[in-house]
Amino acid sequence: MTFYETEINRIKKICFSNDKQLETVISLRNFIDNNFEKEINLKFLSHTLLTSKYHLLRLFKRYYGITPKQYLTIRRLEKSKEYLKKGMSVSEVCYNVGFNTHSSFSTLFKNKIGLTPTEFQKKQLSQNHSR
Repeated sequence: MTFYETEINRIKKICFSNDKQLETVISLRNFIDNNFEKEINLKFLSHTLLTSKYHLLRLFKRYYGITPKQYLTIRRLEKSKEYLKKGMSVSEVCYNVGFNTHSSFSTLFKNKIGLTPTEFQKKQLSQNHSR
C-alpha cells in the first residue's frame, strides 16, 4: 500500500467511520439529484432507503451540513437558473424544477438569489447579448 492509500484510509476512518452510513447519504443525494423535479419528502426517502426518517435527517446533516430539504431546494434553484439562462419561461421553469406554485417559486428565488426569476433572466440574457 502506498503512502497516499494509507493516508486516505486513515482519514476515511476518522471522518467516515461507517461505510454503510456514507453509502446511505450518498444514495440519498444521488436520488435527489436525479429526481429533484418530483415531489420528495423525508417520509418517502426514508421508506425508499429503508431507514428512519429522523436517522436519515441526522446522517445527511452530519455528512453534508444541511438537511435533505435544504439540499433539494438548492438543487432546484441551481437547475432553475440554468433553465432561465436558456430562455425558458418562468412558469415552465417553476413546474419543471418541482415547485407547486409560481408565487412560492418566485418568493424563494428572490429570497435566495436576490432577484426575481424574471429579473434574473433579463440580466442573464442582456449579459449574453452584450458578449
